[in-house]
Amino acid sequence: MSQRMIEQFMEMVTIDSESGNEARFIGYLKGQLEHLGAEAQTDAYGNLIAKLPAKNSSVTEPILLSCHADTVRPGVGIEPVLADGVIRSKGDTILGADDKAGIAEMLEALRTAEIRPPVEVAISRQEEVGLFGVKNLDYSMISATKGFLLDNDTLDTIVIGGPSYFAIDVKVGGRAAHAGMEPEKGINAVQAAAKAVAALHLGRLDHETTANVGVITGGIIRNGVPAECTFLAECRSLDHDKAQRLADEMASTIRKEVEGFGATVEIGVDNLCKAVDIPEDSPTVVIAKRALATAGVDATTTFITGFTDASIYNNMGIEMAVVGIGAREEHATTEHILVEDMEKALVMVKEILRLVGEGE
Repeated sequence: MSQRMIEQFMEMVTIDSESGNEARFIGYLKGQLEHLGAEAQTDAYGNLIAKLPAKNSSVTEPILLSCHADTVRPGVGIEPVLADGVIRSKGDTILGADDKAGIAEMLEALRTAEIRPPVEVAISRQEEVGLFGVKNLDYSMISATKGFLLDNDTLDTIVIGGPSYFAIDVKVGGRAAHAGMEPEKGINAVQAAAKAVAALHLGRLDHETTANVGVITGGIIRNGVPAECTFLAECRSLDHDKAQRLADEMASTIRKEVEGFGATVEIGVDNLCKAVDIPEDSPTVVIAKRALATAGVDATTTFITGFTDASIYNNMGIEMAVVGIGAREEHATTEHILVEDMEKALVMVKEILRLVGEGE
């Protein structure tokens, strides 16, 4: 067992880094990478970029290894517990294996790999809240054209495609009135919003398309007809045109229902991510499969309707396959990771470095 990797992972999860509050953790990682001999600096957005020289390799073209620094909530005051080969939080927070397990595996691979090409490391901020870090990354600081994102959960899948993602922000305007004395003089913004939400087709719409309303907020007092209500919706699809049509349809339905109720509506639609896929025979996928086979894992490729930093990298012309880190039940207080899976991920990353370093 790589005791150092496990101990570092358990140390890292105790460093608070909920989205937007990553600076201290990124400072910690900068020091760790500099200790490994890297030139490390943050860009204007606070993302960390580091460069390490080749080791026992004549390859001159670098590869990119990337992870994200932030965690979801509740991620403050994490106390990791290792028992029977499984690491969990004490139970009232997430663990933060997403994505600190990937970072721990990457750091240990960089420490111990006997062969590696030049490596560029990018650690992004605010991945969990909209990929904002990688969207604002200073790409002039990166020269790699291929790489690996350590941010998939399962080791036996390699993610080669992600969806187009549309965020739909809705503000419904009604008219306030006393709910008991003169409700007929009001226009209930919550009710208007509810009619709109009820008219939407939500959930899994087909094998590559989903839609959701995740937040609704409105009203101030129990006995007042609410004058305002907001809700946050989304849609995504592996087919960009389909996602665009769905976003337009959702906005049209919302407007029709709200205005039909007599209320006003403001709708903002933002395409945060465009669908992308890389071929199954692309170099990063082939190398990832070979590396996982070394760890005893027969991996297959997959598309997901979740989104990762790889979508943005691929849109920017950097071929990125998403490989597994072994985390389970991410984004929940039951999140956990098996030490055995972290060890397999470490073997995978070291083998990726060897294969690329040997010119594969």
